[in-house]
Amino acid sequence: MEGQDEVSAREQHFHSQVRESTICFLLFAILYVVSYFIITRYKRKSDEQEDEDAIVNRISLSLSTFTLAVSAGAVLLLPFSIISNEILLSFPQNYYIQWLNGSLIHGLWNLASLFSNLCLFVLMPFAFFFLESEGFAGLKKGIRARILETLVMLILLALLILGIVWVASALIDNDAASMESLYDLWEFYLPYLYSCISLMGCLLLLLCTPVGLSRMFTVMGQLLVKPTILEDLDEQIYIITLEEEALQRRLNGLSSSVEYNVMELEQELENVKTLKTKLERRKNASAWERNLVYPAVMVLLLIETSISVLLVACNILCLLVDETAMPKGTRGPGIGNASLSAFGFVGAALEIILIFYLMVSSVVGFYSLRFFGNFIPKKDDTTMTKIIGNCVSILVLSSALPVMSRTLGITRFDLLGDFGRFNWLGNFYIVLSYNLLFAIVTTLCLVRKFTSAVREELFKALGVAIGHTLEAGCMKPTAEMGGSTLRLSA
Repeated sequence: MEGQDEVSAREQHFHSQVRESTICFLLFAILYVVSYFIITRYKRKSDEQEDEDAIVNRISLSLSTFTLAVSAGAVLLLPFSIISNEILLSFPQNYYIQWLNGSLIHGLWNLASLFSNLCLFVLMPFAFFFLESEGFAGLKKGIRARILETLVMLILLALLILGIVWVASALIDNDAASMESLYDLWEFYLPYLYSCISLMGCLLLLLCTPVGLSRMFTVMGQLLVKPTILEDLDEQIYIITLEEEALQRRLNGLSSSVEYNVMELEQELENVKTLKTKLERRKNASAWERNLVYPAVMVLLLIETSISVLLVACNILCLLVDETAMPKGTRGPGIGNASLSAFGFVGAALEIILIFYLMVSSVVGFYSLRFFGNFIPKKDDTTMTKIIGNCVSILVLSSALPVMSRTLGITRFDLLGDFGRFNWLGNFYIVLSYNLLFAIVTTLCLVRKFTSAVREELFKALGVAIGHTLEAGCMKPTAEMGGSTLRLSA
């Protein structure tokens, strides 16, 4: 009987491993396909030749797609873990969700951490160097020569990074144990290096997220139809139509030899057409879309931002009075044993919404920064080098998002795998300073955003009102003069 039980347990373990591997493969395949369509939507079509460069572009495209899929997996992993925990608590004995267990979640976290390291330190540098390589002088040109040059560049880059980490570690921790751990590549170098990258990612999120939270109001205002307050859309459309016709006549009258003026007029005409399309969309929008959807979305964004700041403020108080509030505190009860939120399923749903909101805001804030403005991809006109840069940036942001969410107290989910092995998560002063800076910078960005928006709307409304008053005042004397002229002629 003992032998049969041992064989049965071994078979059950084998089947569970196969099931988990299949689920991981299917999830990653879906993310890979979606990532491929996203990248090909922005990739420049002129890069698709049928030569050696085309092969290099296809390899770089595959590596970039893999990296973007890993980034999406890192973003979705924390919400997936939170909702899985609540589902297991709600239906503990359900046969159809037995595959959703702690072993699967833990395996997904380990894979996300492993692939993040692989993409960040191997695949993306390889894709960049391979794209820029031409082969060493004196060797026969071809794919092999470019691969050889890429591998040499990767080895030199690895030696440079390992040397920097070795020197930094020796300066910070100069004791015997630390010096001995410097010679351990797998257990010390890679976790320490990934910890530094994660810290830089969290600092980048600290810079991008507050800017993105304030920028989200502008972005949604551009996507939605604003209410028409003291505006005459028919008059604006009439004026913009006259301007479009005038530009079209000037463009038709110019000869093709004046190339600079023609290009300038075409760009101006395109801008006028875009503005006309926006005005016509505002005019054709229904009353409920203008007067209900826009205010509701703005209020929803304000509520989500306020809840985020409030949770960070509560986390600051918890850090001051409770040591277990630290991101590297005591381990939780595990998946499916206890709810991660005091409000149960509703609180977990709110955490998931806030995590996605913070990720979208961080991406919006990243592209809103002046230094990263040139990284914005354009449809069918983005080079592979810029695509690689975008994939690396999104990977750094997405890998740091779970850490930032736990550090700010947005969620109490204890990070599994190498995501929770960062040294700086146990430093009280770093974590407290991070929370304080996030709360202060976000509040200042929102105050500045709303005060400037209110000023602009007031000036706009005041200008429109003054314009209508002056127009009415000018029309009245004209009408009176016209009437007296008619009386005199009679």
